[in-house]
Amino acid sequence: MKRNRILSALMAGTMVLSLAACGSSASTSTEAAKPAETQAAATAAAPAGDTKKADGMKVGIAMPTKSLERWNRDGSFLQKQFEDKGYKVELTYSDNKIDQQVKDIEGLIADNVNLLVIAAIDGESLSQVLAQAKEANIPVISYDRLIMNTDAISYYVSFDNYTVGKLQGEFVRDQLKLDEAGDKKYNIEFTAGDPADNNAGFFFNGAMDVMKPYIEKGVLNVPSTQTDFNQVATPAWDTAKAMSRFQNILGSYYSDGTQLDIALCSNDSTALGVTQAIESDYSGTNSVIITGQDGDEANLKNIVDGKQTMTVYKAVANEAVATLDLGVALLNGEKPDEGLIKSAGWNFDCAYDTKSYDNGTGIIPSYLLVPTVVTKDNIQKELVDTGYYTMDDKGYPHPVG
Repeated sequence: MKRNRILSALMAGTMVLSLAACGSSASTSTEAAKPAETQAAATAAAPAGDTKKADGMKVGIAMPTKSLERWNRDGSFLQKQFEDKGYKVELTYSDNKIDQQVKDIEGLIADNVNLLVIAAIDGESLSQVLAQAKEANIPVISYDRLIMNTDAISYYVSFDNYTVGKLQGEFVRDQLKLDEAGDKKYNIEFTAGDPADNNAGFFFNGAMDVMKPYIEKGVLNVPSTQTDFNQVATPAWDTAKAMSRFQNILGSYYSDGTQLDIALCSNDSTALGVTQAIESDYSGTNSVIITGQDGDEANLKNIVDGKQTMTVYKAVANEAVATLDLGVALLNGEKPDEGLIKSAGWNFDCAYDTKSYDNGTGIIPSYLLVPTVVTKDNIQKELVDTGYYTMDDKGYPHPVG
């Protein structure tokens, strides 16, 4: 498939970045690492792109679905950020239906929005509708997921997606001390994300690039032999589909008493399904390392309870701040580059990348935030103390806002 060829070219080896470190000495946004409520006030003081008033300008935000917790957070954070700056906002959710998202974007264009922020359901399905946006001179920010095969994209804002998977792989490596394994052997199975989501391949390859040398040495074994992205992918990141597939794996390869040591899952919704499968269908008594990503509430509860081992947390409130400052600059007619990072004074890690993300029509300049590994041992420090989550009296974290 054409997409797979593009992904392979993009993700081979480690990504080469043109970096500009965030967290500069500027002090205009010292609260930027806190949730949206405090970030809005902090960002209001930042000079980046803030040379004109909103003047009735309208921002259209297209999110994929409300069925995954993280997109609800993204949508609400983005809406609040732009509204606090005085912009009118139209926010749509498309129920993971590609045709609906196309219609939603057509509606936003018809409503004369001045900026589009889009998290695509299918990265290759929006070329025609975005041609309309380009004709109407509406700048488009590809949010979190890279939109493919269109020259209408102005910028890409996301996390360093390859690093998300790399962190998962490194966590497994360090937990099991694979470099010191000696004669020890461990069994691992992979669960990846939606093939329609351009990020899913980056997550998988980041993890696989860490795990592959140990598979080749025989330190890691994959009893199912499923190591190709297309074999382990989960359409729509669906929890039930991840659970069903993993039940089949357990029944086919582990029913004879074979021990499963690692279930490397690309995100929390798939990890939730895999955890449920292990609880219902795995006959072993050992504690299985289960990875995830996003910091969904149910998964954080599982981490506290010892059912899931880790998640890679992406502070979407910070992603909203970066998108706001970039969006304001575009609305002001500017052409932002790495200088936006310094002028905004963001108090979170980020990189400006002009080499890694080719959407099939050329390189898309990208602002990439850095994710964080969260475990039971550091939930308080990374999520609660920073203000992203509160902790209830049972010791379970809940997202703020």
